[in-house]
Amino acid sequence: MNPALQDARPSSAPASAPARADKVGLIAGWGRYPLVVARALRAQGTEVYCLGIKGHADPALEEICNEFAWIGLAKIGRVIRFFRHHGVHQATMAGKVHKVLLYRDWYWLHHLPDWRGLMTFYPHFIARRKNLQDDSLLGAITSAFQTGGITMKPATDYVPELLVKLACLTDRKPSAAERKDIEFGWHLAKEMGRLDVGQSVAIKDRSPLAIEAIEGTDQCIRRAGTLCKAGGFTLVKVAKPQQDMRFDVPTIGLGTLEAMVEAGGRVLAVEAGRTIIIDEPEVVAFANQNKLVVVALDEQGLSHAA
Repeated sequence: MNPALQDARPSSAPASAPARADKVGLIAGWGRYPLVVARALRAQGTEVYCLGIKGHADPALEEICNEFAWIGLAKIGRVIRFFRHHGVHQATMAGKVHKVLLYRDWYWLHHLPDWRGLMTFYPHFIARRKNLQDDSLLGAITSAFQTGGITMKPATDYVPELLVKLACLTDRKPSAAERKDIEFGWHLAKEMGRLDVGQSVAIKDRSPLAIEAIEGTDQCIRRAGTLCKAGGFTLVKVAKPQQDMRFDVPTIGLGTLEAMVEAGGRVLAVEAGRTIIIDEPEVVAFANQNKLVVVALDEQGLSHAA
């Protein structure tokens, strides 16, 4: 039996030492993750120069960071100028960008591209030579920043302790039927990730209920609850096989568990070492209180889950 499914004791192995830099640029999206990263960097004695994406970032970042400004999604040139002005050569992204907003009428009026942004996204949005999948768009952004002298690094290089370790985090462990759903959902989620579709799938009795696409994990959970009124489903959330740890790393937090309870989900399985967990003590306490299963496993131990 896989220890991650059998034992409720998290690994005691120490996290690797965080990367150190005198100055780090932070591009902040939605959620608590950017706040956690900013606070961790400041605790390490690092100066943080933050650009918050309009309509996404938490204004509280202004009180944490050395400098803070708001930025539109397509202002690539302004990002580079802001970081250069402050002597920043390393930067990271944290927090979700609600890609679904790109498909709302006139949304780009709030995020008009500058010249560098126009050139970066021209092949995607105007010429249509390239697709709008995450890997394609983020790859273009990274290349533009690199050309501008800014190296993008994974946020987990600075706060590696946020990566969940191999363990069953909750008091309750998955049943035999739930372990089968985990294994089934894992392979399905990995294939969806390989296609750059999404990171999460909801499963009941080895049948897919909902597959995450552009809407995000919480909406995927809610759709599963709508389709499975009996509840008791399993959500599997994993990194893509080709996951670039600089961007869109699978992340769970209290909101994920609240959505699970509301929708009737019972099991949350994530990928150890490649998933970020925000506010882990609160997440585990909430899961135990609501008799949920939260388990982190890897490819090696997956075959023992069934």
